[in-house]
Amino acid sequence: MAKDKKNIKDYFRENFLEHIKLFDSAVSTDNGDWIVKGFIDIAKNIYTISVDTKVVSKIMELLLLPQICRIAEEMGCKMVLCKEQNFYPDMALIEQFIGLKVS
Repeated sequence: MAKDKKNIKDYFRENFLEHIKLFDSAVSTDNGDWIVKGFIDIAKNIYTISVDTKVVSKIMELLLLPQICRIAEEMGCKMVLCKEQNFYPDMALIEQFIGLKVS
């Protein structure tokens, strides 16, 4: 039983790390430039992004959430979001392949 649990953890880790490689393309160009350059208002004024961590983290969340949802679905995991703001963790992936034997 312990060996199966370790195999499942290793399987999850390896597959998740493989998917994470796709994160770069979700937030930056091939040259490494951010794909989001700023905010635009209804008058089409563009405001550049500040280095404020709240702004940067929200942009990262918006860009990466679809990727994380796809990863969870592909890996057979349930994604659970935090019910309240400013609680840790913001989200968790719960494995749902109990009983799966990974060779």
